Amino acid sequence: MRLLGYYWGVIGVIGIIASAAYKLTPRIVELNLYPFAIQHWLFLLVFTPYMAYAEGYKGFYLNLAPRVLARALYLREAGGPFLTLTAPLFCMGYFYATRKRMLTAWIVSGSIVLLVAIVSHIPQPWRGLIDIGVEVGLVVGIAALFWHWLRFEFAGTRPDKAPDLP
Repeated sequence: MRLLGYYWGVIGVIGIIASAAYKLTPRIVELNLYPFAIQHWLFLLVFTPYMAYAEGYKGFYLNLAPRVLARALYLREAGGPFLTLTAPLFCMGYFYATRKRMLTAWIVSGSIVLLVAIVSHIPQPWRGLIDIGVEVGLVVGIAALFWHWLRFEFAGTRPDKAPDLP
């Protein structure tokens, strides 16, 4: 049962992020209908690497991915039936975590929902250009999760983040 929670936690988080990336794809494909001016190209050339760094590297690689793996390892070592059932949400820190971790998880998620609502009102091609940057950040995030997971599975490298348990 614990091993199930471990795998369900990591794969579930990857699935949540992949689902968000998949949902952005139609808006990015829609960009083919719009001619790009110089300001669009400049925005794309600046914003996309910024998102790869800020969202992908700083957000996912340095913080979320090692913490997800640390919490998944907790499931593997001491998780119960409820934590196994809700493993992806547990691994993201929505519950059974320190107060700071839960607040961070909920505030970041709420902020993302708010930003998605705001960006949905921005006209194309700007909306699609923003979505490209976000997509790149999400793909880097998925790669970061796989990287940390593979490092643990094959090299035995433990996550460098605490699981932030209560």
